[in-house]
Amino acid sequence: MQTILVSIELVIAVALIIFVLLQRSEGGALGMGGGGGMGGLFSPRGAADTLTRTTAILAALFFLTCVGLNILALHGRKEGSILDAPVTRQAPVTAPKPAAPVNTPAPAGPQVPKPQ
Repeated sequence: MQTILVSIELVIAVALIIFVLLQRSEGGALGMGGGGGMGGLFSPRGAADTLTRTTAILAALFFLTCVGLNILALHGRKEGSILDAPVTRQAPVTAPKPAAPVNTPAPAGPQVPKPQ
């Protein structure tokens, strides 16, 4: 069931991208051709309404498939909250004390030859 919903969501997402890209921008035209009546399907106004309506339907379907996938993913999960768990206190862990330093002579610096 989950595979089917993921496949449907993928198809809807691709269709949604295509329909969003087909819509005209603010300053551009749809390129469907000239005038005539303003109520026809292939008039600029009618095509814009159709694309807008199709985009809204695809967006709603995408949302519903996302909700369906979430419900499937949460199915069988143990219900609970981390706030319901009892508080357990542990003693703080202290770092071990370092051992006493061993007295070793400091290394000598580089030997510089004396001029002759």
